[in-house]
Amino acid sequence: MIDTTTAARLPIDLAHAPSLHGRRTARQGLVLLALLMVMSVLAGLLPATARAQAASAARQDYIIGAGDVLRINVYQSADLTLEARVSESGTISYPLLGTLTLGGLSVAQAETTIADGLRRGQFLRQPQVSILLVQVRGNQAAVLGMVNRPGRYPIEVAGLRLSELLATAGGIAVGGSDTVVHTGVRDGKVVRSIVDIGRLLTSGSTEQDIVVRNGDTLYVERMPMVFIYGEVQRPGSFRLERGMTVMQALASGGGVTQRGTVKGLKVSRRTADGKTQEIEPALTDTLREGDVIFVRESLF
Repeated sequence: MIDTTTAARLPIDLAHAPSLHGRRTARQGLVLLALLMVMSVLAGLLPATARAQAASAARQDYIIGAGDVLRINVYQSADLTLEARVSESGTISYPLLGTLTLGGLSVAQAETTIADGLRRGQFLRQPQVSILLVQVRGNQAAVLGMVNRPGRYPIEVAGLRLSELLATAGGIAVGGSDTVVHTGVRDGKVVRSIVDIGRLLTSGSTEQDIVVRNGDTLYVERMPMVFIYGEVQRPGSFRLERGMTVMQALASGGGVTQRGTVKGLKVSRRTADGKTQEIEPALTDTLREGDVIFVRESLF
């Protein structure tokens, strides 16, 4: 409900708007950081079997890169069990098979490659090969935008998830959105998804907590804002929530002053071609990013 009970009119003071916004966004940044911490705790509360299955699947899907150290095990063949570091060209040297190119393959594909080589060479009839990731150094992902420490980060463990990489980058910075844009390549195709951090937390599922792969990028956009000026209790900039209406935005600004009126509201909106249009919205109209609301003084 719009608050019209306050008797004193507050003048527009743009100099104070940033400080109000700063305190709000600082609190929001702390909340997002807390969400990431809670997600880590919740992940630990998942059933052990589910965690083990998820980790195993992630390891099998991991793409081997230069610098990775692999422990290759062949069942009942100790002389074929060894550790090898993947060279800059993506190769390793393996007994009986010579130089093998494993860079760019998943762990599962690399296991199949070695097993097929041993079988075709008639060294073993039914080789059972498993690969353990001892050290992961060859893969990197980028975290950009409104995070505290943007940059490129090594994927040092198989199965590294989006929330973990985001926390490594210091979490979402003050003024950052609570959604993360993820881009990468899967099965030779470019994929793009938008991950809602709040929804990721409340869902209790790791499905949206994407496993990060080599070359992936996480991008945190700037928090969408709306601006309210004129006869409102707290003029300034405010976070644009999903589906926020004009009435909800006015409530965020403390409501109109006693001298203000919700009649004849004006909203300035930038169009796709860069021009500004002025509209008279209904209180139930949905706002867009960058909208500027002006509350005029009542004539009576």
